[in-house]
Amino acid sequence: MNFFDFGEIIDEDTEFVIFGIPWDYLTSNEAPNSAIAPKKIREVTNDLALTTEKGFYIPKLKAVDVGDIKIEPSNVDKNLKEIKAFMDLIYQQKSDVIPVMIGGDHFCSLSTIKAVGDHFEKKDEFGVLIFDAHLDFYDKWDKGAFSHATITHRVYDLQYMNNKNLLIVGTRDIDIPELEIVNKENVEYLGAFKLIDLGIKRYTEKIIEFFMNSSIKSLYISIDIDALDPSIAPGTGFAIPGGFSYRQMWWILNEIADYFNIIGFDLVEVAPNLDLSNNITCNVAAKLIVEFISFITEKKLKLKC
Repeated sequence: MNFFDFGEIIDEDTEFVIFGIPWDYLTSNEAPNSAIAPKKIREVTNDLALTTEKGFYIPKLKAVDVGDIKIEPSNVDKNLKEIKAFMDLIYQQKSDVIPVMIGGDHFCSLSTIKAVGDHFEKKDEFGVLIFDAHLDFYDKWDKGAFSHATITHRVYDLQYMNNKNLLIVGTRDIDIPELEIVNKENVEYLGAFKLIDLGIKRYTEKIIEFFMNSSIKSLYISIDIDALDPSIAPGTGFAIPGGFSYRQMWWILNEIADYFNIIGFDLVEVAPNLDLSNNITCNVAAKLIVEFISFITEKKLKLKC
């Protein structure tokens, strides 16, 4: 089934294109199976209500679900080419759509971010916000330079990325080698513990200020589900205590959508095989995706008024 039973055809009215990357070969943890997450997250939407929390009618969202990219798990080079070709085809059909990717492990985000960044003309106004319990800034890990633990470093390596347009938020499980790289490069990150002192409003303002101070107007947002606390999102490979609540994440995304032009986002690292029998993690993922789509839509409607 499709995500919230959205259609499959991109047309002139389409604003959001949802797709899955069922790939987790580049994770370093054998326990999770995030490759099945796109399918499972779609399935749980069959049991969710058809209005958002603010009362927006979900069937009226201008979104389509074009299915999953064909993946050969261990063929990294081929998969990267497949993802690029898939993204190019989406933009060929409608150049101003907002891609919404469901992973898969976090490395799935690299090709999506690159495709969005390459497509976006005003590179000096482009930024990337990553929600993650980890920095994922190793230079090499496990299978090499391509890993879910090197994803943020590979994003940073993109020609148009730097320490002024990349921010990592929600960190609380940082290893020494990656911390040394981040400190050397002066890459900004905002630890989850700062929520206690700052409160959710000021914490969110600091995220907004970081990008506004760099004159960033358009954002790609990547959400690793482990940015949330495992008490509400246990179905993930690295369940690190001390993360965001659903409401805190909901609030942050709502505020960010008001200040920036969101040109793409993803949600990754859900492991349905590690979830509870009530599918809480998949439900949280599905709700965050559709709520964020509605926040972006709400801003678009305001701008038209």
